[in-house]
Amino acid sequence: MSSDVTHSPNNEHGTELEQASSSEVFTNPGLPPHVHRFGDDDAKAARRSERQVASLFVLSMIATVLFVVFYFAVGDDDLITLPLIGPMKALHFALGVTLAVSLLGIGFGAVHWAKTIMSDEEVVEERHELRSSDEARAGAVDVLAEGAEVSQINRRPLIKYTLGGALGLFAIPLGVQLVGGLGPLPGNDLSTTLWDTKLPNGKPRRLMRDPEGTAIRLSDVSMGSAFHVLPEGIDDTEHPLNQKVKASVLLVKLEESLIRSARQKEWGIGGVVAYSKICTHVGCPVGLYEQQTHHLLCPCHQSTFDMTNDCEVIFGPAKRPLPQLKIAVDDDGYLIATQGFQEPVGPSFWERS
Repeated sequence: MSSDVTHSPNNEHGTELEQASSSEVFTNPGLPPHVHRFGDDDAKAARRSERQVASLFVLSMIATVLFVVFYFAVGDDDLITLPLIGPMKALHFALGVTLAVSLLGIGFGAVHWAKTIMSDEEVVEERHELRSSDEARAGAVDVLAEGAEVSQINRRPLIKYTLGGALGLFAIPLGVQLVGGLGPLPGNDLSTTLWDTKLPNGKPRRLMRDPEGTAIRLSDVSMGSAFHVLPEGIDDTEHPLNQKVKASVLLVKLEESLIRSARQKEWGIGGVVAYSKICTHVGCPVGLYEQQTHHLLCPCHQSTFDMTNDCEVIFGPAKRPLPQLKIAVDDDGYLIATQGFQEPVGPSFWERS
């Protein structure tokens, strides 16, 4: 097989590809022909583009000046009502709009400048060989050898070995600081929560609305509703913040026919299920519930969990499903936790099986 071969004046080595195979000959595509723009042939069009670019830069300058003016002139308590948005702080609106216009003016001006005025002809320049010459490489070795000779490090083994030991041991504090900065090992801290314990009177803990602190009846949970839940008896003065965070739960009611996990049905009641809010990726709060898709979304890194299939991960960096809390109804109709989580809550770690 053969074909005509054309050579681009910008690429003298185009034939290298053509000789890559003895059985095939490849045509050098070269560079596409230059497409002339209005400003390339018409001086008036070029000046018009120049004025447009300058106008965008001037618009950016005006917006920047207004940003400074609004920063000092608009009060922090002044409100403004916007359609489809509602009331918001006038200062935030003014600063956001002026900063956006300032950045857009610079960006649009630069793009318009490049598209209409700057030269757009492609140029190919062959890169020189990156490897140093044999003379330069030999010279570098000679410099190193001369430095070793002048320092007498080869003739002073005591200095050589002690220097190596000092530099090697110097890395230990850096490593200790790096590892120590990761915090303590989790141990069993993620395996135990307040849901594992009962109240002082021996009764199971009720599911309480967060932050209202009111108990939840089964009849209060309507289809598609979601409740942020904490255990009954939690006390900010008695229990540290990490205990409160670990016990955070999201309560949702689903159509029982949509639930595909047998354990999920067994641990819930009437389609009402409760899951840990702590993402199994890095521990962010999973609080975004999509009622139509029945997905839970972590806002930090977009890990997505399927609530109809035991909160399995369907997207994102999380590797494990959210732990489920087994719930029931007490004699008064309130939702209670009959036992704690069976898996550690929160992010994955190397000791977790």
